[in-house]
Amino acid sequence: MVLLDDRTSASHPTHERVISVSDKAAGLEAIIAIHSTARGPAFGGCRVKPYPSRADALRDALRLSEAMSRKSAMAGLPFGGGKCVVIADPATQKTDAMLRALAEAIHQLGGSYLTADDSGTSVRDMEVMREITPHARGFALHTGEACPAAAYGTFLALRAAVEHRWGLSGLGGVRVAVQGLGNLGMRLCAYLSEAGAELVVADPRRELVERAALDFGAEAVSVDRILSEPVDVLSPNAFEDVICDASLPLIRAGIVVGGANNQLQTAQHGLALHQRRILYVPDYIANAGGVIDVAMEGAGYSTQGVLKACEAIAETTTDLLEEARRRSVAPSQLADELAAQRMGRTRAMDGVMAEAVAA
Repeated sequence: MVLLDDRTSASHPTHERVISVSDKAAGLEAIIAIHSTARGPAFGGCRVKPYPSRADALRDALRLSEAMSRKSAMAGLPFGGGKCVVIADPATQKTDAMLRALAEAIHQLGGSYLTADDSGTSVRDMEVMREITPHARGFALHTGEACPAAAYGTFLALRAAVEHRWGLSGLGGVRVAVQGLGNLGMRLCAYLSEAGAELVVADPRRELVERAALDFGAEAVSVDRILSEPVDVLSPNAFEDVICDASLPLIRAGIVVGGANNQLQTAQHGLALHQRRILYVPDYIANAGGVIDVAMEGAGYSTQGVLKACEAIAETTTDLLEEARRRSVAPSQLADELAAQRMGRTRAMDGVMAEAVAA
């Protein structure tokens, strides 16, 4: 039996609801954090991870759900922010029974929370969950893979940042260090390589590094070295809190933009990057492609339409960086202020999204 405990929400006044979910028979222990539904149902992926402790899982759920609110607000989408984290090893403990139990819990929330694939889950997992609830999103392409919207949006944000910083109209010869070669990181490498960028890559999985070297001519370096590589752009696509007190002095890139969530350990690290004259594009702007993809699911859905809609990410990036330069403030600080303003309003999709859906 799936058990929901909503009592924890009282301890987290920044969030609307924080729900503990358990089903001992299915091996399910999870947390669903709903940060805001002011703009619409809370959306955020389902992460399955062997967290060291329940406190670590809760911290992840709270931070990621708040970031999702910012992401949807800055993308002009009719969603709030939420997140589901499951305390389990996806390689050895994730089962269809667990997924169905989680889907039952999500269904009990009545559509106030929508989920999709994330780290440790796949579009195939979402198909299993849709046997129980329509509130599991994320559809597979004919290849069986997810739409590459998150990677494409990150690519567009990176290209816009390069143009803003150095006035370059393309990425030919631009040296980019890609940290993390998961689905997003590998697809990002493909976009960057096609655009003429020179790649330096790192990932603990040797087979993925070898694949990037073979497919894109990437230079492989150790995970310990990737942050300090002398490159033009550093692209974090693996871990949270990658920009922290220990790592910040090591960074030699002029720009930081990537697809990983919560790259800054604290807001102060965004200010520190700005003080070091390192241009930082907030992750919740760069990696908004995934939530754009979910927003467009339904009648008339097409990969081409989603990728076309993701072009708004480049415009948002450019507008943010230009306004931050005009005000002489850190882009991360300005983005947080704008997101806070927009989270207070409920509105339908902006014109770019409406045109893309209609197409």
